Amino acid sequence: MGNRKFLGNAILLCVLGIVFMFLYSGLQNDQIGIIQTFITEQGGGWTANATQLPMTAGNFACIILTFVYGTLFVKYGVKKPLIVVMLITAAAVIGMVAANGLDCNGGAASGSYPLFFVTLFIVRCGCMILQMAGFMLVANWFIRLRGQIMGIVTLGSPLFSIVGTAGMTNLISKRFGGDYRPFYIAVAVLIIVVLLIVAFGIKDTPEEAGLYPDGADHAPASEKGDEIHLTVADVLKQKKAWQLIVSYGAFTFIINACMGSMAIRFITLGGPEVWIGATKYLAIGAVLGIPMSYIFGFLDDKLGSVKASIILGLCELIPVLCLMMQPMGGSVPLMVGWGFGVACMTGGVPTLHPCITAYAYGRREYQSANRIIMAIQLIPSAVAAMMMTVLITSGRAMVGYGILIAVVVLGLAATCSMLSLEDANAADRDYGAK
Repeated sequence: MGNRKFLGNAILLCVLGIVFMFLYSGLQNDQIGIIQTFITEQGGGWTANATQLPMTAGNFACIILTFVYGTLFVKYGVKKPLIVVMLITAAAVIGMVAANGLDCNGGAASGSYPLFFVTLFIVRCGCMILQMAGFMLVANWFIRLRGQIMGIVTLGSPLFSIVGTAGMTNLISKRFGGDYRPFYIAVAVLIIVVLLIVAFGIKDTPEEAGLYPDGADHAPASEKGDEIHLTVADVLKQKKAWQLIVSYGAFTFIINACMGSMAIRFITLGGPEVWIGATKYLAIGAVLGIPMSYIFGFLDDKLGSVKASIILGLCELIPVLCLMMQPMGGSVPLMVGWGFGVACMTGGVPTLHPCITAYAYGRREYQSANRIIMAIQLIPSAVAAMMMTVLITSGRAMVGYGILIAVVVLGLAATCSMLSLEDANAADRDYGAK
């Protein structure tokens, strides 16, 4: 990356990618921990199932939107669809502020559940495009350094767990008396600022800026053939597509299930105090998630996406087991283990998920395949958090965590079946060029 022009673009893309993942991670899953801390049935607010419902509905809508967003990217590039959706999302975040319903303001009587439902649903649907945009930009601009750059970008996920879930839960509780509205106002402002930077500061591909991936002085050696835009039928006929669907469908299911139900798990073990106490270990895990993002990216570049993903799958057993074995009142050693598991999930899954799709399909066909594969992967993930919330609140948490262990094993089996799969851009990757 000696080219100064490329370096400037690369730095901006990395910073924007971190912010994309920060916002996406928080608005997709982690914010439910904040919402369910300050809107509770015991405090006069809506039930945990009611606050989870718009997120679950949004999860289902995102199955379709993933295909829609991906198709728009293929047709119009990244920037134009991203700007429109970000603007709508910022407006919906302000709508959540207006919906109120917080315990500290009088609970359900002080708010509008229909407005809460609609705006939280829109936010959940809108934030998906941030992740997809960040991943496509990295796939477009990097081949040789794909894993490590993805590892830098995805550290935004554990960063939200520190600043957002853990840090903001304590700040809102101690400084704002349980009123999370200033937090959401700040999120809306951040989205608008990022939107302006996207509009004026980035290009969809290095070629649009007169450059080549990784700052190289020549076009990628692995892309000499004509580009083929894969149709839905093309992808669904391929064995590798179904291997990817099952493997990362399983790994994504686990992160959604654990992160979307962790607050209610600890609350049922002793009330909000146990959960607030557990957030400091979440913060430790989130801090560890920052280097873990890069470590998994480094493993991807050195070992290939399949071997790195097998390591990730084994690590996903850690948070499941630690949440499963938590006793009443919580266990500090298990909370520490859970925190490390969060580091692996929030650092590893977002990093390796796009990497393995690019590994299988290459830079130019990444989004044509991803829009279909990712949409199908989201079908089971759409119910993950709600499934766990219902099982935990009905006293059947052990059944839920048993299901999660089986899902991890399924994901590992599918990943191991891809060990013979070759990197589509192998000629431009360090281990492929040796």
